[in-house]
Amino acid sequence: MSNYQVLARKYRPQAFRDVLGQEAIVTTLKNAIKFQRLAHAYLFCGSRGTGKTTLARVFAKALNCQAPTDEGEPCNTCSSCREIASGNSMDVLEIDGASHRGIDDIRQINETVGYAASSGKYKIYIIDEVHMLTKEAFNALLKTLEEPPPKVLFLFATTEPHKVLPTILSRCQRFNLNRIPLEKIINKLKRIATDQNIDSDDDALHLLAQRADGGLRDAESLFDQIIAFHEGRITVTTVADVLGVMPKETLFALDQAGKEGKLAMAFEIVHQIFSQGKDFIHFVESLTDHFRTLLLIKLSGPNAPFLTLSESDKPRYEASSKLYTQEQCVTILDFLIEAQSQIRFQSSPRIALEAILMRIMRTHQRLPIEFLVRRLNELEQAIQGTPPQPAPTPHQPSPQPAPNIHVQPTLEKNTSQAQQSSIPSVAPAPKVIVTPTPALGSITEDPTPTPRELGIRNKPKESTPLPPQSQPPPSPTAQVLQNDMFAPIPPPLTTETPPSAPRANKQHRYDTILQFAAIELEGTIQKKQINPR
Repeated sequence: MSNYQVLARKYRPQAFRDVLGQEAIVTTLKNAIKFQRLAHAYLFCGSRGTGKTTLARVFAKALNCQAPTDEGEPCNTCSSCREIASGNSMDVLEIDGASHRGIDDIRQINETVGYAASSGKYKIYIIDEVHMLTKEAFNALLKTLEEPPPKVLFLFATTEPHKVLPTILSRCQRFNLNRIPLEKIINKLKRIATDQNIDSDDDALHLLAQRADGGLRDAESLFDQIIAFHEGRITVTTVADVLGVMPKETLFALDQAGKEGKLAMAFEIVHQIFSQGKDFIHFVESLTDHFRTLLLIKLSGPNAPFLTLSESDKPRYEASSKLYTQEQCVTILDFLIEAQSQIRFQSSPRIALEAILMRIMRTHQRLPIEFLVRRLNELEQAIQGTPPQPAPTPHQPSPQPAPNIHVQPTLEKNTSQAQQSSIPSVAPAPKVIVTPTPALGSITEDPTPTPRELGIRNKPKESTPLPPQSQPPPSPTAQVLQNDMFAPIPPPLTTETPPSAPRANKQHRYDTILQFAAIELEGTIQKKQINPR
């Protein structure tokens, strides 16, 4: 039997300094050992391949190391470190939460937790995938986890912390592990390639690190698979063949064909994917990431810090980004995100993928919305016979039409009859009423004549007043007539009447007098019907 050890196990970190991308957590654990501020339970949570179980093992070695360094690192040479690394330590017990998830397994832990450590300083329980424990098992662990015996620690690791009971979370110090940055994964793969005497391209390692999605173990496993598949220099084509992805040259060819209007390229690409046995879903995901990169370049430039491009890919992506507009990239991204969920349930994924590629290529022939708005504005101005004006923007509101201003003479109503008799009548000032209308603004006078303009100067005969109990208040029309009886006639507010209009004005004044008399007579009759004497 071969003694070969996979790369993920052979190059597993054995000290805090070898852990990648978790500097804050490493510093916290080392300071806890240095200042003797140890908690009785720790929870490491994060995505796969980020170092949860590795950190738990290195922490256990640092706690029980017989000759630790000044920086808090385990020596990895003493008997305790070697036993923990090989998994044979009697003081560090690793338990799989998926296979030991019942209450009986936790009861066994509660029964043995009181025994002291055999050779090390602490007795440590490492429970991997702790979220797989049942609710009864969690409840059985509560008391022991809250008040464990001295020199006993619990180290939990999980990828789904939301499934852990809140009563367990409240008794642990929680550490959320980050995804490992792309550059650190690439550097780790380069060290492995150098140590294994493997010749590889930087672009090939970059593609591997991107495929790992922030998990170092995934990248090492894929690298191990490629080494077993190919002999000699590892290139991007080799990685694409093993991973089952289309090379980026195909995506750049799609961009150029769309700009030139060569729709036949869509069928050629789909035929190539189908004949080589590639996964359609993976291709759509690669296409989505491609247009996301183009949009980021359009927004922030090729040197944006959050772009994960190799030096050889930057000029090619920058050239392809010039073939699209920002609105095109956003539209294509929205369509691809929707297509990812729909293509899984299509009866013919091949035809669906061809339609997707043709729709992407046809976006080059569509007119932008800004161009359509500008053309509509020009056509509207041309029909109206006015010179073209720029379309209003959200920050520049369109001009409103000028309002019409009417001048209407009004008289303030007196508060009491006494004030009315004591204060002399004065010609009222005209009241300006502003009413917004779509027509052009103009200043006119209310056409209704006042009694002063009608020439009513004689004071009417005084009638016998009604008793105070039954005398009704004067009507508004009578009030106006009484106030305006003896007031001087003000000068007319309008322009001079042409000579041809005196007869028409005289007839208009007679009609107005009759209207006022009819209104006053009708009001008097109604009052007498309501309050008869």
